[in-house]
Amino acid sequence: MTSAQTTVVAEEYVKSTASSLPAVIKTTARLVPLQLNDELELAKLELTHKKTGLISAGVYGALALVFFAALCIAVIVAGIAGLGTVLPLWLAALIVCGGLLVLLGISGLIAALKFKSLTPLLPEQAWRGIRHDLGIAKEGRDFDPATLDPEPLTKEEIKAKKAEAKAAAEQAKAEREAKIAEHGPRATETELIKRTEARRGHLLELREELIAKADVKEQARYYVDVAKEKVSETASAVGAAVTGPGLETVKERWKPLAVFAVSSIAFVVFLRKLFKK
Repeated sequence: MTSAQTTVVAEEYVKSTASSLPAVIKTTARLVPLQLNDELELAKLELTHKKTGLISAGVYGALALVFFAALCIAVIVAGIAGLGTVLPLWLAALIVCGGLLVLLGISGLIAALKFKSLTPLLPEQAWRGIRHDLGIAKEGRDFDPATLDPEPLTKEEIKAKKAEAKAAAEQAKAEREAKIAEHGPRATETELIKRTEARRGHLLELREELIAKADVKEQARYYVDVAKEKVSETASAVGAAVTGPGLETVKERWKPLAVFAVSSIAFVVFLRKLFKK
C-alpha cells in the first residue's frame, strides 16, 4: 500500500469514527435511563409481591396471637377451677381476677413512667441548635432566635393546616395518576423482564462498539501512518530541491527543514513505542 492510499484509508477511518462514535454515545445515553426506569418498575412489582406475602404472614401471626390468648384464658380457667376445689367457685374467680388486676396496674404504671421520661421523643435541644445554626448561616446577625419557638396554633389554624396538607396530597396524587395515564398502561412483570433483558444485550453491544471506536492503538496507527507520509514527502521535496534548480533555496532553508525532519522522526518513534505498549 502506497503512502497516498494509507492516508486515504486513515482519513476514512477517522471520519467513520467521528460519525459513529457520537451516535453510539447518544444511543447509550438514551437507553441507560430507560433501563433504570424499567429496573425500578420491576423492583416495585417485586416489592408488591413481597408485601402480599407479608400481609399473609401477618394474618397467620394474628391467628397465632388469638390462639395464645385462648391458651392464657384456658390457664386462668384451670387456675380458677383448681382454687374452686378448696374455695367457692365465685371466690376463686374473684381472687384470680384481683391478682391479674394488680399485675395489670403495676405494668401499666411502669410503662407510663418510662414513656413520660422519654417524652418528647425528638431531641429538642439538638434540633433547636441545628435550626439556630442554619438561621445564622442564612441571615447572619439579622436572625431572630425567637422564631425558633413559634406560638401554639389555634384549632382553626390546625384545621386549616390539615386541610392544606390534604389538598396538596390530593393534587400530588392527581399529578401522579395523570403522568401514569400519559405513558399508557403499566407493563407487567413478564414484559419488564423481557424488555430489560433485550435492552441489556443492546447495551452490551454498544459498550463493545464504543470500546472499539475509541481504541487508542487504532488512533496511534493512524498518526504513525500520517507521520510516515509527511516524512516521505519532506524527504522527496528535499531530494528534488538538491538535485534541481532549487539548490539555493535549500541552502537558505536547510535549518528549518532539518528541524522539521528530526521532529517528525522523533514523533514517529514515540508513536511506535506507544503502539507497541
